Amino acid sequence: MTEPPRPPGSGDDPTSPLSGSSGQPGYPPPGDYPPPTGDQPPPPGGYGPPGDHPSSGGYPPPGGYPPPGGYPPPGEYPPGGAPGVGYPTGGYGPPGGGYANNDDKTWTLIAHFGGPLGVIVGGGLLGWVAPLIAMMTRGQQSPVVRAHSVAAVNFQITWAIAGLLSWVLTAITCGLLFFVPFLVWIVPVVFGIIAGVKANEGALYRYPMTYAFVKR
Repeated sequence: MTEPPRPPGSGDDPTSPLSGSSGQPGYPPPGDYPPPTGDQPPPPGGYGPPGDHPSSGGYPPPGGYPPPGGYPPPGEYPPGGAPGVGYPTGGYGPPGGGYANNDDKTWTLIAHFGGPLGVIVGGGLLGWVAPLIAMMTRGQQSPVVRAHSVAAVNFQITWAIAGLLSWVLTAITCGLLFFVPFLVWIVPVVFGIIAGVKANEGALYRYPMTYAFVKR
């Protein structure tokens, strides 16, 4: 038998739109789609800085957040980190320009300046006395004093021997080379003063033309 025609809008017609649809066949009405899982509509004005989006996992932006108060200006901290770490302020070495205390500095100056004084007083032969006393007295307790006094005593002994040879040479020539001892005296006096000035600044002066009689 022939099926009687169905009235329009009965819902059995496959070509009819779904109930409540927007008028197009096979599609749900507007607004029926659920939002994607794990996503939220953007807030008014859009998303903020990177890391605020809920799908980003809450991680901070690359490099992290700045510390409270912001980063310090360039060059404020010394190499190594916070203040007090890294290069020392006020020069290198212990307080006082390379000396642990004033006694070390005093004995060091005695070792260097005492050499020229011994040369002048002893006719060029006693410049080693003062640095030797400094080495034996304070050099056993302070490595700094020992280093300075050993350098001074080696230099003064070297030129004391040279002074002695100059006197022998003067005697052999019957005084013809009388000026040679005076030239030999000038060398330990000048370099001893230079070494004393450097030692006063905290530096160890390296004497030229020296033979190492005493080891450090």
